[in-house]
Amino acid sequence: MRRIGKFHKVSPDRFFEDWKDTFGGTPEAEIRDIYERIRLPRRATAGSAGYDFFSPADFTLKPGETIKIPTGVRVEMEQDWVLKCYPRSGLGFKYRLQLNNTVGIIDSDYFYSDNEGHIFAKLTNDTNEGKTVELQADTGFMQGIFVEYGITVDDDVTDIRNGGLGSTTGK
Repeated sequence: MRRIGKFHKVSPDRFFEDWKDTFGGTPEAEIRDIYERIRLPRRATAGSAGYDFFSPADFTLKPGETIKIPTGVRVEMEQDWVLKCYPRSGLGFKYRLQLNNTVGIIDSDYFYSDNEGHIFAKLTNDTNEGKTVELQADTGFMQGIFVEYGITVDDDVTDIRNGGLGSTTGK
């Protein structure tokens, strides 16, 4: 098995800024505690393809609700690889928990963005059975799978990323 990446925490300053932007009014001491408890993604077994991302805090999503979670995680990986993020299959199966963009794509150059490549997850409880999703802190809610990709023979792109969502479009 080829080893092509490494997970890191974003800096405390980056996490504080992004948490406050998402959950304004959270006391700084609580944000510091959340940051200190962040676990980097891990595979559950030697045969697992996905790296589980762990919830940084307790969250409850009622039917139809959406939440944006700053994970506190970034990933450094070799060029020509991508991290594809999906909801944990059990949560999708039991609750229809979904990522709003269906699959999160983390490009290799995202690590070097001004936002430190901070990975967010925007989740929706899309249940049609009236079920509430309760994510406890430090439980897996999303999984990331590394995938190698190719480009066309006539590709001549030289632009450099600087930003997150939408930063590579509209040129």
